[in-house]
This record gives sequence, C-alpha cells and structure tokens, in this order.
Amino acid sequence: MVFDTNVLVYAARDDSEFQTPCQQRLAEARAGAAPAYLTWNICYEFLRVITHHNIYPRPWSLAEARRFLAILLESPSFSFLRPTEKHFATLSEVAAEVPDIRGNLVHDMHTAVLMRENGVSKICTRDADFRRFPFLEVIDPLE
Repeated sequence: MVFDTNVLVYAARDDSEFQTPCQQRLAEARAGAAPAYLTWNICYEFLRVITHHNIYPRPWSLAEARRFLAILLESPSFSFLRPTEKHFATLSEVAAEVPDIRGNLVHDMHTAVLMRENGVSKICTRDADFRRFPFLEVIDPLE
C-alpha cells in the first residue's frame, strides 16, 4: 500500500484532528509484513507542506520533517516506488483511461502511474481525487 502526503502530514502534526488514525495506519504498516510504499514526489510534497509558513503558523523545520521520514524508512516494510522502463507506456494507458486529468491532478496521476507499473493497487489517502483512477483501491484512514 502507498501512503499519500496527506496521511503523512496528518500523522505528523499534533494539531491535526486526523492525527491518531493516520498515526495508527503508519504504525501498522511499519510493524507489518506487508510492503508499504512512498514515492519521492510524495516525500518532497510532505516536506513542502509541513515546512510551509503560509500553511502552518508553526511549520516544522526541514530537519524535523526529514527525521519523520527517516523513522518511516527505517522500517523494513517501507520502500520507494520507482519508475520502470515502461513508465511512459503506463502513463499513456492511464491518460487514455482517465483523460480529464490536468493541473494539480497530474501529481496524483504520477502516483497512480507509479503504482500501476509496480503492481501496487492500494493507496491510503484522504484525497478523494484518487477515486478517479478505477484501478486503485482507496483506503481512507478514517474509515
């Protein structure tokens, strides 16, 4: 299962009303035998959001945010989804299946493409936009 940016942010922020369920999902993934995934884009988006002064009155430092990611990545169950040699072909397939993707949704499409080409179908996210991709199973950590 892939963990999306919003789950990481909610788990990290003490002021998030969603912190507990998101922390629980991440803890289960870290302790479990099933593989758990991040993408570099998700990690950089997490770093951008959690350190942003316009989003949080007390944003995290980059060092704090990196420590949070390091804790996840110390777990043997977590690894990165990476593009393969079939990345562009998979992008073309997804673009044909979900042709109305544009703007900010391109970031979500990139995650969906990486998931498809690596054979991963589940994503833990609060972002309903991932439901646009019929080949993904969206798991909301609050449900």
